[in-house]
Amino acid sequence: MTRLVFVLLDGLAATASPCMGYMQSLVDAGTARCTELTAELPPLSRPIYATLLSGKRPAESGITHNDDTRPCPEPHIFSRARAAGLVTAAAAYHWMSELCNARPFDAARDRHTDNAALPIAHGHFYCTDAYPDNELFHDAASLQLRHNPHLLLVHSMGIDNAGHLYGAASREYRNAARRADGLLARWLPRWMEAGYAVLVTSDHGMDADGSHNDTNDACRRVPLWLAGEAMNSTPLPQDQTQIADLVCSVLGIA
Repeated sequence: MTRLVFVLLDGLAATASPCMGYMQSLVDAGTARCTELTAELPPLSRPIYATLLSGKRPAESGITHNDDTRPCPEPHIFSRARAAGLVTAAAAYHWMSELCNARPFDAARDRHTDNAALPIAHGHFYCTDAYPDNELFHDAASLQLRHNPHLLLVHSMGIDNAGHLYGAASREYRNAARRADGLLARWLPRWMEAGYAVLVTSDHGMDADGSHNDTNDACRRVPLWLAGEAMNSTPLPQDQTQIADLVCSVLGIA
């Protein structure tokens, strides 16, 4: 059975794709494919997380702003994986715990999760936007080594945080993208050697104002990469609403 690492680089705009030298090297070598998608409206994090997890647009899920703490509509990728008897894990921002496991997020209770009855059975969830990406990838690597999950979400906020602080035209934003690319260069080969397929994408882009609420391409165009042998025959998605079904298809879930 194919296993999947879903890497969500929050706030990575398509305009920052040239900073992703390692990911481009995989495309050049024929071991990955890439495309661009248009983020849903409004191009905000929590609404689009729900889209990526469930396939429902924000207007359908009802989650249309970041302060909405309602759960993600089911079925979503984690509930579907759990129903199929698969092991799930996530190293992610705490909104993912609220969307899929329990709300409101209680750090003392939920930061480190090990409960097979939950959609995300094993989790390391963080609360600060400035949580270092290298530590986030260490969290994800630990989950992979300890639990060998079929579905592992790796969700970093470093690029998004740099964008909000300095804007997408800044070297700080570009360097945050380069650091994420370097972390992928370190960990993606290990995951692929362990038999994982890898999906890398973003929720929304970022503009020069340090925002992503507008309808322009800077806020809405995002990159997507598919890597690993299991992805060779997988059609590239054309819409963010297709990603949930793509994930489940790779995992062999009807």
